[in-house]
Amino acid sequence: MDETGSSTKHLKRILGFGDLMGVAFGYIIGAGIMTLLGSAIAMTGRSVPFAFLIAAVITIFQFLPTIVTAGTVRLRGGNYTMVAMLCGDKVAGAYTIIYMFQSMSLAMFALSFGSYCCSLFGVSDPLLEKVVGFVPMTLLYITNLFGVDKFAKIQRVIVTVLLTALGLFAAFGVGHIQPDYFAPESFLTGGLLGLFQAAGMLTFAIGGGAGVVNLSAEAKNPTRDIPLVAIISTLVVAVVYALVGFVGAGVLPVEEVAGQNLTVVASVVMPRPVYLFFVVFGVGLALVSPMNAQFASAPKPVMQMCDDGWLPAGLARVSAHGSPFIIQTFLYGMGAIALFAGLSVSTLVNLSIVAGGAMSILMNLGVMRLPKVCPAEWEGSKFKLPRPLLVTICVVAACATAFNVYVNASNLSLPLILLNVVVVTSSFVYGAVRSKHAHMQISYEGV
Repeated sequence: MDETGSSTKHLKRILGFGDLMGVAFGYIIGAGIMTLLGSAIAMTGRSVPFAFLIAAVITIFQFLPTIVTAGTVRLRGGNYTMVAMLCGDKVAGAYTIIYMFQSMSLAMFALSFGSYCCSLFGVSDPLLEKVVGFVPMTLLYITNLFGVDKFAKIQRVIVTVLLTALGLFAAFGVGHIQPDYFAPESFLTGGLLGLFQAAGMLTFAIGGGAGVVNLSAEAKNPTRDIPLVAIISTLVVAVVYALVGFVGAGVLPVEEVAGQNLTVVASVVMPRPVYLFFVVFGVGLALVSPMNAQFASAPKPVMQMCDDGWLPAGLARVSAHGSPFIIQTFLYGMGAIALFAGLSVSTLVNLSIVAGGAMSILMNLGVMRLPKVCPAEWEGSKFKLPRPLLVTICVVAACATAFNVYVNASNLSLPLILLNVVVVTSSFVYGAVRSKHAHMQISYEGV
């Protein structure tokens, strides 16, 4: 396989700190802030800025073990390599199936984009929404076929526009904040429970920074850059989101913005030209950015899955541009099928909440084995910790993940919970059966 150039070993290591930061911001700044802020206000009222900050703390605790691992070795297969090296081959096989289910989130972003664009023009046509969403998904798929360097350039432009749009929202809105912002009747409206429920939900808006781990194979200095990027991007975006939430909840009465998106407040505080920029480029690109990031990073774990025998080896072929074009085409096809099959956004979001959470818990606990699995790299790691502290971090991260899964799963219907259980069960059955034919490779290395 190595001779054909289809291994993660042959990916070009060209992504620097700035490139990875653009990816992280692109992962985090997306549909979440535009669509979830109103729901969070409905849960906790004008205390929503604090919910964003709590969500950031929960998120960082959840991925701290990943940061420790990514700061110790290059993970050529991203999160999949973490699972394989720390949890064993059968769990790696199970992760393969769960990961493929999660890749259908491309359709969620596409459908959200199509629905948003149609609503701007007052059109209600489910088929047209799918077609409109299919367009950017196709354009980004084609662009990413030309290599990760092209992706990085596009992502930097997208992130710059997104941050500008959110900054304008906060700047124009802060002068309209009502003086009774902290009045008891509109602050902590759901009590402490409502605050933490909102924070749990907002981890969807804050999470994503650790997704840069899946680009470890193409990073110039992953053990230095990836931990810094994941933490800095999460904290910076959390502060930006808190400011946005301050404006979003403080300009109009809570009952008028609860359950609504940002455009309701934007139309009040922004001049018409700025408002049009916000709704066209700000909201629109927020729905496009995660698609672009996913096309670039999602194929890398799949390449390693092919290397290890969980999927057909031929899928991992790389083009002259260094792009795993077959895997990208496969993911694009899965997204298109899910898009036109009529699955709703909520179904796509909830499809693997329990499944993905269960795997994250195992990953976090598995990091306790890191010093044993790669002792030489651990000795030289900037993140080398005393054993009790490492165990504590892993247990706290697993508990934070379990709490987040519980909060979000509590809102699922029984059929969706059962679907997640079926996905988990089927995945582990696949891992147990297929492990007899897998040929696991070491896909981590010191830097």
